[in-house]
Amino acid sequence: MNIASIVIVVLVALLHLWFLTLEMFLWTKPKGLKTFRNTPEKAEATKVLAANQGLYNGFLTAGLLWGLFHPNAALGWQIQFFFLVCVVVAGVFGAATVNKRIFWIQGFPAVLGLITLVLLR
Repeated sequence: MNIASIVIVVLVALLHLWFLTLEMFLWTKPKGLKTFRNTPEKAEATKVLAANQGLYNGFLTAGLLWGLFHPNAALGWQIQFFFLVCVVVAGVFGAATVNKRIFWIQGFPAVLGLITLVLLR
């Protein structure tokens, strides 16, 4: 595997680890309120939903890292490809249903990861 793919996959995994942190632990804190442009009341009312969302971001992180460290490089490539596609789909859905910037923050890095994964294989 090439260094560009590794760097981008790690970056996408770290982004999703950050999303997990924001959604599971910081949702009702100043950083979470500012990031998601929530009021304290709305954040309190939705914190369980946000924690669930954060958990799924953790699964994406785990899957990407699993693919990177899998002892079988060919299977690891497939795992990374699958989880990057999942991230792209989540980014497109978020952009369509919540805010367009979600694609650029979440989906676009995963698109770059897919491009490097496929082209530099």
